Amino acid sequence: MPKANHFTTIEQMEADSARLRETACEVCAETYEDRVKTQTPHCKFGEDGICCKNCSMGPCRITSKAPRGICGADAHAIAGRNYLRAIAAGTASHSDHAREILHVLRDTKPEGPYIVRDEKKLVRLAAEWGVATDGRDIYEIAHDVASVGLLEFGKPDGFQLFSRRAPKERQELWEREGIMPRAIDREIATAMHMTHMGNTADAESLVRQGLRTGLSNGWGGSMIGTEITDILFGTPTVWTTEGNLGVLEADQVNLVVHGHDPAFSEMVVTAAEDKELVNYARSKGIKGINVVGLCCTANEVAMRHGVRMAGNFLQQENVILTGACDLMCVDIQCIFPALPALAQCFHTKFVTSSPIARIPGAIHIEFHPETAYEQAKEIVKMAIDNYERRDASKVYIPESKQQATVGYPTEQIIKHLDTITNSHLDELGSYRPAIDAIKAGVLRGAVAIVGCNNPRVRPDYSHFEIMKELIENDVLIVATGCAAQMATKAGLLNKDAKYACGDGLRRVCELLDIPPILHMGACVDISRMMLLAAGIAEDWGVKLTEIPVVGCAPEWMSEKAVSIANYVVSTGLDVYLGIEPQVKGSSQMMELITEGTRKITGGGFIISTDPHVLVKNILDGLEVKRAALGI
Repeated sequence: MPKANHFTTIEQMEADSARLRETACEVCAETYEDRVKTQTPHCKFGEDGICCKNCSMGPCRITSKAPRGICGADAHAIAGRNYLRAIAAGTASHSDHAREILHVLRDTKPEGPYIVRDEKKLVRLAAEWGVATDGRDIYEIAHDVASVGLLEFGKPDGFQLFSRRAPKERQELWEREGIMPRAIDREIATAMHMTHMGNTADAESLVRQGLRTGLSNGWGGSMIGTEITDILFGTPTVWTTEGNLGVLEADQVNLVVHGHDPAFSEMVVTAAEDKELVNYARSKGIKGINVVGLCCTANEVAMRHGVRMAGNFLQQENVILTGACDLMCVDIQCIFPALPALAQCFHTKFVTSSPIARIPGAIHIEFHPETAYEQAKEIVKMAIDNYERRDASKVYIPESKQQATVGYPTEQIIKHLDTITNSHLDELGSYRPAIDAIKAGVLRGAVAIVGCNNPRVRPDYSHFEIMKELIENDVLIVATGCAAQMATKAGLLNKDAKYACGDGLRRVCELLDIPPILHMGACVDISRMMLLAAGIAEDWGVKLTEIPVVGCAPEWMSEKAVSIANYVVSTGLDVYLGIEPQVKGSSQMMELITEGTRKITGGGFIISTDPHVLVKNILDGLEVKRAALGI
């Protein structure tokens, strides 16, 4: 156990939630736990992916007595179509996020409200994309880069520009297998067209388009979103912050930002630091303005500003149930439509900001880049004015919180590795120190742990158990999204967590002054992990499929996760899943996603709902890769 900062256990987290559910009962409010009970048992046809409603002749369900739908589609066609549609939806979500960020970049100007903060990264990207830079104003460059980026969504010819970042062997494989990603919108449209009634009924063809659509996200939309966000708001650096419900303050305005779009939350964070608004809060006898984050928005503002993180996906209702949330403002994705009704049981104001996520009962303030800062100030003032409406009898803030070190994009990881002497190489900017540690057996490998928490299983338990066991076995973890939030809540992002590691990983943590789990950002930033894996493979001089690095999504929940899993597999990495994909009704689809893709890309899914079995599978998989490399 860490010496100075014991882990917050799953049992402690559950106790906090149980106490807050008592408040929910007192105000006659429902929570997701209540809705889980009313939705159980789940539809078996939906679980198995063998219900089709893609036309009005149905819906059709596949059974032993009815093995084909009205059109003749069998279980394999129906499950394959549903699977591809999920990938298309997830790709659309992450990529549309990127599109909005590009529009913000195109509107930047020196006087703001949005400016270019990482000029070096912008210039590097401009050179990569063929945008002239010599003698040009930085904002002229920014606007041209934005225009090139926007063309990635709908260009009629060619492939994703960022696919050139992949190792040459990957590019050749993608072209040879016909899965090299074209324009993002084209892949999404192709996926939807293929799954329309009367089109593709061949499961393998549907899976191949799924790989291609996923790649247009991982090496397209998501990567664009990450790069442009870094340019606009700064490439993340290391921050020490805190996480869990205890970051809410009884004597301050608690303003919660929730969702995924940093263009929105950045302005709210900046506005909350406005001297005029701070003084306004103090004039009302309020100690200060406490901005905290939920979900991936929390990751974005934590790794750029050190903003504290209240929790992950299934924590969102708990924040309101504390009775201390004065205002929650949301942008896009993973937002419960139940929140406005819950907020009305308290004094909490609930604000939506995007036309993509309109929710009945919310106050809607649609953000626009040209007026973003003034709108953010309006929201902060609304929160301040609402503070006095708190009902002290309804306030209960759990004490649970943990210190966390966050902000490890690939640039920061290399910066830490560069502190190790590379005299035999006489070079900097390399992953070779990490590779040497793996070759020497100090590290067994690395695992990228991603994804939400999910009430289909015991929430957060699988993340916690898998993370603990892996670091005990000298496996370095990189984490994003809600998985990173869970690690924060538990204390696993604390540097003192090194005392829970095996001897090898602990030495690495001490040498580099890092925690055993590296926070790489939001779910859109899983694209950073692809660049990390590609960099390791290239510095090692081996194929991506050969490195002892894998992905793991113990409690994945959304369609975005299905898209992510497919681009990770297409990149050549195995992905270990703790929630079964909804294709079980098709033996062909189960074979295709576990073994069939391995024949195409070298990567596939390994599935177990038991986290301890999943850890054993991961460790065995890493050992197979190590043995193949002769280590």
